[in-house]
Parts: sequence; C-alpha cells; structure tokens
Amino acid sequence: MEQQLNDTYWSNRYQNQQTGWDIGTASQPLKEYIQQYNNKNARILIPGCGNAHEAKFLIDEGFQNITLIDISKVLVEELQEQLAAYPQQVQIIHGDFFEHEGEYDLIIEQTFFCAIDPVLRKRYAEKMEELLAENGKLVGVLFNRNFEGGPPFGGTKEEYISIFSPYFEIKTMGDCYNSIKPRANTELFINLLPKK
Repeated sequence: MEQQLNDTYWSNRYQNQQTGWDIGTASQPLKEYIQQYNNKNARILIPGCGNAHEAKFLIDEGFQNITLIDISKVLVEELQEQLAAYPQQVQIIHGDFFEHEGEYDLIIEQTFFCAIDPVLRKRYAEKMEELLAENGKLVGVLFNRNFEGGPPFGGTKEEYISIFSPYFEIKTMGDCYNSIKPRANTELFINLLPKK
C-alpha cells in the first residue's frame, strides 16, 4: 500500500478530479482557529496541502510565511500558477513530507493524516514533532470515523491519543462543533504541543 500512494497515484487522482475529500474551501474549524492566531509572521507548514484552500485563506488573513508541500507534481505545478502573485508569502514544494526539513511555529493538518497509509502514522507523529519549533503547535482536523478501504483512512480518538501522546502534549482533541454538515459528528479538532 505505501508504494501505491505515491506521486503517480495522487497526480492521477487530481488529473481525473477524484478529489472527494476536497470541500472547495478552507475548513470552518481551521478558519476560526486561524482568525484568532495573531502572529502573522509565524512559519506555517501545510503538508499534503492538496488544493491549498487553507493557504489561500491564510494569505487573505495577512499571513506572510507559508510553506506548502505535496507529493503530486501535477498539483504543485497548478498551485505554483495559482499562487504566482504571492512569491514572498508562499513557498510551494514538490516532495515527500517524511523527507522535508525545516522548523515551523504552526503546522496545519487538513486531510493529510487520513491520506497516508496507517502504517506511517507513528512516523507522521515523530516527524511532526521534529519539524515544530519549541513552542510550535500542530493544529487541524482528523476524521473520527472509519472508511471502507482507503484512502481516506479513518480512526478513533483513542487510537489517535496512543499515536500522538508519546510526542505531544494533547491540549485539545475533541469533537468539532463547527464542521460542515456532511462531516458533522465525524471530525475531531486537534491542538497538539510538541514534547521538546
């Protein structure tokens, strides 16, 4: 499975518009979090950024230091065109999150965790802790439900606590009160602080 979920797989999904996870806008829970996050110069990473609706929202909110990474070359090329007017604010990288290096104040999780093979979830938690600055935060939304097959791959709050707690202090992991209707009662909002 891990080999299958590569550039070719995801580029084909984008080229064939098989993007059922894409809600067409930034997620409401993330919009509300971003609107109360005051440091406009924070180093922000969005891994597995997809169509980068959250990045566009961040730009509109005045954030100045956004890094996007995705494994799909086709998608990255599209984003580079779409966001060409913001070369100072946005860096777009075609690459593998697990090989990425950097240090960030805020990492935004939006349908990346559910897109990777579940065998990689421990590595995901380790890598997130490694990429975050000492006072950084991993903030986002996880599915609190199961799916047939995958991706997406679902899970439960208990499972996520066991994955993240060795690397993070779990400040928040609770039901989203502001999900869009089709995802009501199936999302958890997370705010995790690295144990550094």
